[in-house]
Amino acid sequence: MEITRLLDNALRKAAAVWITVDGRPRLVWALWRDGALWVAVGGGEQQVPGLRDGVTCTITVRSPTTHSHLADVPAAVRLVQPEKDVTDALRAARLNAEPAWTEVYRLDPDTQGLHGHGAELGG
Repeated sequence: MEITRLLDNALRKAAAVWITVDGRPRLVWALWRDGALWVAVGGGEQQVPGLRDGVTCTITVRSPTTHSHLADVPAAVRLVQPEKDVTDALRAARLNAEPAWTEVYRLDPDTQGLHGHGAELGG
């Protein structure tokens, strides 16, 4: 699907994204991998109030070329115990810093019925 490919391209290039939970947008560091957005929180890492297992959040995606608003994507949030390859990728994305997080969340975007605002999505 074209929208999925555009979102994949945009999120692969993003170092940080806006996540809205309980009506509160927050700019967070995240990693796009395996069709999901991975967010490490707690401890010495970022805090994302309201982010918890089982909630739905909104990921605001920007265009990697124009940096304009591309789409708001609903996502299911799951608290996970990441596999070693994901932990290694999170560590590498943090420039090999020792993990200071206490929780890792997997955000699975729901692209069904998604309509964007950017030119790349025909909006």
